[in-house]
Amino acid sequence: MTTDRLLDDRPLTSLRTMANKVPEVTAYFWIIKVLTTGMGETASDLLAKVLGPVPAVGLGGLALALSLAVQFAVRRYVAWVYWTAVVMVSVFGTMAADVLHVGLGVPYIASTPLFLVTLAAVFALWYAAERTLSIHSITTRSRELFYWAAVLATFALGTAAGDLTATAGFGYLGSAVLFAVAIGVPALAHRFGSLAAVPAFWTAYVITRPLGASLADWMALGHTRGGLGLGLGPVTLAWTVAIACFVGYLAVSRKDTSYNK
Repeated sequence: MTTDRLLDDRPLTSLRTMANKVPEVTAYFWIIKVLTTGMGETASDLLAKVLGPVPAVGLGGLALALSLAVQFAVRRYVAWVYWTAVVMVSVFGTMAADVLHVGLGVPYIASTPLFLVTLAAVFALWYAAERTLSIHSITTRSRELFYWAAVLATFALGTAAGDLTATAGFGYLGSAVLFAVAIGVPALAHRFGSLAAVPAFWTAYVITRPLGASLADWMALGHTRGGLGLGLGPVTLAWTVAIACFVGYLAVSRKDTSYNK
């Protein structure tokens, strides 16, 4: 899933000439996406531990609002702006799922289908209004709003799903393996089967969240919880540096922009 054709059924020339505020789907896209999910998981837990749950949620919400405001303000795709917004969505999406479980006592077996229904509702409204869910058609303000609503819902859903499997006996490493296998299903179904490009993309997009989060939790959490015990702070910092390196490379090379082709 690394080409324009993955995301839309229109002619390739049409896709390349469209102004769009999201990156091309390349291998770099998926690598950074997984990194942001893991970083968001550990950063959210670290902030809640240091600041307390309520201040952490408030700070996360403010940072998300500011990053999205900048994203909406720019006229084209800018790597740093876009991926900063994704990171903030990851942090806040994790907090949203955790608030339901820790703060309100909603079990993951209930919150996971709840967020799934929420995501389905976003997609239904988006398609009803725009007749497309392709990320290569984010060329109007309404489509951009739908896009980021869907992204936020995928992060919340992925967080709940990952925690559900981790607490259901798979553990964090087992969950990471499970989702690593699962993410190949939509790719193979699209390449060799009949799964259309757009649902294949969004299915894989959802799965990246529990995949990255499970890996990061496995690295950060203590041995008693099945982890390596590296700590929330070091893992958050390491994944943040990795994100910055990849995004910096893309900002210079523009390998994730259609007008570079």
